[in-house]
Amino acid sequence: MNGGQFYIGGHWVDPVEPRACEVIDPASEQSAGRIALGCAADVDRAVDSARAAFGRYAASTREFRLALLGRVRAAYERHAEALAQAVSTEMGAPITLARRAHVPAGLGHIDQAIKVLREYEFDERMEDVRVTREPIGVCAFITPWNWPINQIACKVAPALAAGCTMVLKPSEVAPLSALLFAQILHEAEVPAGVFNLVNGDGPGVGAALAAHPEVDMVSFTGSTRGGTQVAIAAAPTVKRVTQELGGKSANIILRGADLEAAVTHGIRLCFNNSGQSCNAPTRMFVPAELEDEAVRIAQQVAAGLVLGAPADAATTHGPVANRVQFDRIQSMLQAGIDEGARLAFGGPGRPEGLASGFYVRPTLFRGVRNDMRIAREEIFGPVLVMIPYDTEDEAVAQANDSEYGLSSYVHGPTIDAARAVARRMRAGMVHINGAMAQRHAPFGGYKRSGNGREWGRYGFEEFLEIKSMFGYHA
Repeated sequence: MNGGQFYIGGHWVDPVEPRACEVIDPASEQSAGRIALGCAADVDRAVDSARAAFGRYAASTREFRLALLGRVRAAYERHAEALAQAVSTEMGAPITLARRAHVPAGLGHIDQAIKVLREYEFDERMEDVRVTREPIGVCAFITPWNWPINQIACKVAPALAAGCTMVLKPSEVAPLSALLFAQILHEAEVPAGVFNLVNGDGPGVGAALAAHPEVDMVSFTGSTRGGTQVAIAAAPTVKRVTQELGGKSANIILRGADLEAAVTHGIRLCFNNSGQSCNAPTRMFVPAELEDEAVRIAQQVAAGLVLGAPADAATTHGPVANRVQFDRIQSMLQAGIDEGARLAFGGPGRPEGLASGFYVRPTLFRGVRNDMRIAREEIFGPVLVMIPYDTEDEAVAQANDSEYGLSSYVHGPTIDAARAVARRMRAGMVHINGAMAQRHAPFGGYKRSGNGREWGRYGFEEFLEIKSMFGYHA
């Protein structure tokens, strides 16, 4: 494994043109290594390799692929600690969070791929017609820096299970865990050409992958702006495009709900991973008469957060992943103040005692209107806006008044009350009374939060084409 090389055709190879990029440790702002950035010629090599391998791998048996995924799982487990260290270094996650959440998430997607493949029925009889599902072909994966190994595994594992070949472009901001993942697949003896990795940026590699005529599908996770660019690049070749994009998830706390439990849960989820989760509940709707009490509870929760070095076991929250994101969050914090929102805690600037590193003060704005920028734009940091409401209908209407529709949350006094609101929320996922996401269920959103689904059977089926054979049973 060498950051200056790419993994193509079962080997680590040099780039066509030498072009290096520093990987910055966000906690220290110092170099954590260097990688090579690819170009269109490197993409051509990787796609050619994937295309050459597709016929044989697509024809492999279920048993072959199950055995392969079993070897991948075993190699992943052997490298679990190294993966945790890589994630912590490249994007600033506390090592405890990397071990507890980031790395197990990737393993969970491998397990789901194994489970789905073991049980899936590829063929269906419809009178005299045979409907079969077969691998879509060569897939391009463009993954982000916020949950790096999770987003790689939730694409690669089901694609391997389905019989596809692939080219991965991980984020150039957080590429270290991806390089290790490639080594894991190599150790698991994934056939040459089935999995390929080319590091690079969006203009140099991402655009070339999206537009490539020999790529049959692009799966992109990232910003809505980036997803739009990928879709435009992919359109002339009419390839399948699935996108998991931005979010501004609403969290409605109904009258009569356990306010302390609901606010505590919402704060912790919003600030988890330093707020860098697309499905984070960043808009908290509370009954107007309960706003003061909700703020008091939120302040108590925030007082227990420990910001510090990711390697310190006592740290609960590390820096955000890069300077661009740090600067974006700072500008949004100032925008909230300029718009007249009131700070309940946090605000611009670094936390006390942390003069370097991309650390952001966990922040709560109260008295927010749903038309403010901080209530409408994805900030992607530890920033929560609290929006008071008078009626349930008002809360639901404002929750749905967003260009995003990835996730949503509702806390009610009874399960029936929460279910009724959940049915009305325009989002791909709704968490009821603190329920957490399950990897066997579909993950994805409405509106500008993307299209298609990941995770479990629904994610697996994104990698399949459907063929009707008429007269098959005549």
